[in-house]
Amino acid sequence: YKVIELVGVSTESWEKAAAAAVATASKSLKDLRIASVSELDMKIENGQVSGYRARVKVSFKYRD
Repeated sequence: YKVIELVGVSTESWEKAAAAAVATASKSLKDLRIASVSELDMKIENGQVSGYRARVKVSFKYRD
């Protein structure tokens, strides 16, 4: 298995940001196995939260 780290973004929540990262990965990677959130942060504009980011580690099966 190989593990990669991705960043997902959402204007609504960290959960949707993490799901976006997995959805994007699933378009080009096969046999996704486990995803774990390693970091959460927010984008702030004019004193207001304008976006959520989730750093996600995803494992998948690969062939040489």
